[in-house]
Amino acid sequence: MTTPRAAIVSFRLGGADGVSVEAAKWAGALRHLGFAVTTVAGAGPVDRLIPGLAVGPAVTGVEVPPLDLAGLADALAAADLVVVENLLSLPFNPAAARAVAQLLAGRRAVLRHHDLPWQRARFAGWPPPPDDPAWIHVTINDHSRRELAARGIAATTIPNTFDPHPPGGDREAVRRTLGLDDGDRLVLQPTRAIPRKDVPAGLALAEALGATFWLLGPAEEGYGPALAKLLAGATVPVHHGPAGLVTATSGIEHAYAACDAVVFPSRCEGFGNPPVEAALHRRPVAVGPYRTGRELAARGFRWFDAADAGALRRFLRAGDPALLDHNEDIARTWYSQERLPGRLAQLFARAGWRW
Repeated sequence: MTTPRAAIVSFRLGGADGVSVEAAKWAGALRHLGFAVTTVAGAGPVDRLIPGLAVGPAVTGVEVPPLDLAGLADALAAADLVVVENLLSLPFNPAAARAVAQLLAGRRAVLRHHDLPWQRARFAGWPPPPDDPAWIHVTINDHSRRELAARGIAATTIPNTFDPHPPGGDREAVRRTLGLDDGDRLVLQPTRAIPRKDVPAGLALAEALGATFWLLGPAEEGYGPALAKLLAGATVPVHHGPAGLVTATSGIEHAYAACDAVVFPSRCEGFGNPPVEAALHRRPVAVGPYRTGRELAARGFRWFDAADAGALRRFLRAGDPALLDHNEDIARTWYSQERLPGRLAQLFARAGWRW
């Protein structure tokens, strides 16, 4: 029997950003279903690196080289299935998006939408993603599915998934690296530094708690100067970037182990992994007012308000294992990575796809 081949294509893959992290989970699920998987992107540690496929100046401020169309066509030619991760969802590189859509016309493809253009203020007038009778659209939340339906595109919601039993981290080693004593509190914001992640709110929570603030991800989208000014004015110790066992692409379990609380004050997300990750790592989390967060919270998560330090302060003083047990149980019940291969198999079967 011939092994079916799948290609996963995006602007960038293999990093710590949400799209890369979730694409890697889909790659694992596809391999579980018997596929040989090739990763294709314009940036990152991938199987096929295609010049001109990465995000353009809308994100980086830097022009991308001309698209290697022949290389892209060759990378996708042998695939029985192509999974497109956000590249046809957000207009970060319109020329690359047009080329990918043309190459996939009439071919089996899953367009996985982590975000949609009108969900970002700067892309409010952008049209819906392209469609084709041969394609399946997948959203990671129900709100996006409904918005696509209103624009004539049918989609299926498959939420992000997580290891239900993540590895434990080395709390003491990381805290020593950060120069923390046993009694010092640490608030972790495990996000990149871009405007919609609302780093000022995360820092304000840490300051209200008298805790050290650790912002894990890099500044992007031109936010570097504003971030430097913000952190320079902090009234509590601040750490920015990977440290010790925590690198740019691995070791997140050590960051969760080291912290006493997680803050995720984001204003806009396609999904927002940290609140679910915090539940599985048994850490309290303070969450901002983003729409998909409300959709997740409807499952029953007990989160703190990122704008209310008082409730989190009381929890940290008294502790409540029952709250951590509750959140962990919900995360395992609804968002286990172990369910993903079955969900993909059902998706393909409904479309009548066989390999």
